[in-house]
Amino acid sequence: MTTTTHAAAASAARRDQLLHTMMADHAKALLAYAEKLLNDRHTAEDIVQETLIRAWPHAERLYSTEGSVRGWLLKVTRNLIVDRMRSATARHETIGADDRDVPLPDHSGAVLAAVEATDLLRQLSPEHREVLLHTYLCGRTAQETARFLGIPAGTVKSRRHYALNTLRARIGQELRPER
Repeated sequence: MTTTTHAAAASAARRDQLLHTMMADHAKALLAYAEKLLNDRHTAEDIVQETLIRAWPHAERLYSTEGSVRGWLLKVTRNLIVDRMRSATARHETIGADDRDVPLPDHSGAVLAAVEATDLLRQLSPEHREVLLHTYLCGRTAQETARFLGIPAGTVKSRRHYALNTLRARIGQELRPER
């Protein structure tokens, strides 16, 4: 093999690896976003596949620049959805409700935040998640949570403290730039 052939093979292998990384890091969030906009799981899966296919040739550049890979992917996903809805309208087909002419609001930030929050909570132990559920989502006091769970109030406070510290630490790790 020539040097050029080796370089091309290495570049293709690198792009393949970056595509796998991209899928692992972003596919779930892209699917949640597309499904939220389309209200159709199968079409959302098609859109995510198309997004990743379009990203594959640009994978090296996406990961080497300082821009947001997920932001670029979300933008491509949204553009593909808009294109699909416009082409369906031109063919007088319906994609969903009769609100075809209404522009879609860009709520990718809210969808992304929900997906990331869910991922963070899944990393906690079941005991810590349970305490956060009762104290924050159900609005119970430490005493009420303790009675409900059948554990001492001090244990509730301790679990809540350690759960929140763990979440803060993990959020801090995600916000630090990679070197």
